[in-house]
Amino acid sequence: MKVIDRIELLEKIGLELQSRMTFDEIDMFFAAHGIDCKDIQPSANSKRIYAKEVLAQKPEDLIFKIAEELNVPHGYSTISTKEATFWKAGYFRLFLSHLASFKVQTSHLQSVLSNYAISAFVAHEDIEPSKEWQLEIEAGLHSMDALAAILMNGFKESNWCDQEVGVAVGRGVLIIPVRRGLDPYGFIGKYQGIQALNKTVGEVAEQIFLTIVKSPKTREKMLNSLVNAIAQSTDIEEAINRVNILKSLESVPEETLESLKARVSDNSILIESQGFLSVANVLLSKFGVQRILPQAQVQQEEWDDIPF
Repeated sequence: MKVIDRIELLEKIGLELQSRMTFDEIDMFFAAHGIDCKDIQPSANSKRIYAKEVLAQKPEDLIFKIAEELNVPHGYSTISTKEATFWKAGYFRLFLSHLASFKVQTSHLQSVLSNYAISAFVAHEDIEPSKEWQLEIEAGLHSMDALAAILMNGFKESNWCDQEVGVAVGRGVLIIPVRRGLDPYGFIGKYQGIQALNKTVGEVAEQIFLTIVKSPKTREKMLNSLVNAIAQSTDIEEAINRVNILKSLESVPEETLESLKARVSDNSILIESQGFLSVANVLLSKFGVQRILPQAQVQQEEWDDIPF
C-alpha cells in the first residue's frame, strides 16, 4: 500500500471511530485487536487524531482487518480469520461472554437456548489462553449475530470479557447485558439489560430470546432460524415446542409464516403428523394465515382440479 493510500485509509478509520465511539470505547475496540493503548498520549483532544496516531505504525494486515470490521472500504485483500465451525447450521449465533467461575451455569444456559434455535458459543476466561483458543474466540466474535454479556462481580476487571464486548461494540451487533449483580457500565451502560438474579436458567433464556426477536437488528434472522429449525425437525415434540414459541409472540410477519408452511409441506414427518399440523394451524390462524392441509387432502384437491 502506498504511503498516501495508508494515510487516507487511517483518516477514514479515524472518522468512523470518532462518529461511533467514545475514547474509552475506542481503547476497548483496539484492545480487542491486541493493541495496548495504555502508554499512548494523544497529541490533541480528538478521537480521529488519536485513532490515527495509535494505528500509525501498525501492520497493514491489522489496519485492513479493522477497516473491514468497521465497514470502511479500502480495496485491499485481508487475512481471513479462522473459520468458525462450532455454530449449529441455520441457528441464530449468540456469543456468551462470561467469567470462568460461572462456566457450569453458562453451559446450562447454552443448552436451554438451543430450544429457541439459538446456537450459543460459551467463551471461557483464561489468564494465558493458547493461540489456538484465541483463534477460536476470534472466529466466534467475527461471526456472531449478537453477544450476551453475563455481568457479575469480576466481569469489569476481566480483560478478556471486556475485549469480547469491545468487538461487539465495534461491529455494531446487538449486545444483551444479563445482570447478575452488576449493572451495565461504560459503553454498554445505555442498555437496560436482563435481570437474572433469582431467575431460573429457563427464564433467562426466554428473556434473551425475546430481546433478540424484538430488536430490529436481529428479528428477521431469529425468526428465520426458528422456522428453519422447525422445518428441518425430525422430532415431532421438538417441532411442536418451537411452533408454540412462535405462537407466543405478539406478531410474526406473514412472509415468515408462508415460508414455514411451504417448508413444512416438504417434511414428510411433520406433514403426516396430525398432532403437529393441529398446533401449526393454531399458529397460522392466530395471525390470519391459511392453514396447512394434510397431505391426503392436498392430493384430493389436486385431483379435483384436473379437467376431465
